[in-house]
Amino acid sequence: MAKNIKLTILTPEKEFYSGEILRLNTEGEDGRFTILASHVPMVSPLKPTVTIFTDLAGKELKVFTSTGILRVYTDNVEILCSACEWPEDIDILRTKKAKERAEERLLHTDGIDLKRAENAILRSIMRMKTKE
Repeated sequence: MAKNIKLTILTPEKEFYSGEILRLNTEGEDGRFTILASHVPMVSPLKPTVTIFTDLAGKELKVFTSTGILRVYTDNVEILCSACEWPEDIDILRTKKAKERAEERLLHTDGIDLKRAENAILRSIMRMKTKE
C-alpha cells in the first residue's frame, strides 16, 4: 500500500501546486470527502471551498479552491479549478465587497442569473473561511 499521494492543482493561469502529500480534504457537489493513499479512482465536480491537505512533514496546508474537477487515479490527485489561492494571497476587503455586490443582486432578481450570484456569495464565504 502506497503511503503518499501526488497532488497537482492547476488553474487556467498556472500550476498552483505540485507535490507529495499524505491526505487531502475538499468538497464536491455531494459533500466533503477525504482522499488517502490507495483511494479508488474517481472524478468529482468541486464546489468553492477550503481545501486542506497534509504534506509529508505532517504540516496541514489550506487553500481556497473554486469550482472545478477533481480526478483520483493510482495515488495521484489532480484538481483543475478556475481559481486557487493561499490564505495570505486573499484580499479580504475585495472579498467582502464581492459578497455585498452578489447579495445586492439577489435582492433585485429581475434579469439576473441567480445561480451566478449564489456562487459568487459562496466563493466569498469560502475565501473568508480560508483566511481564518
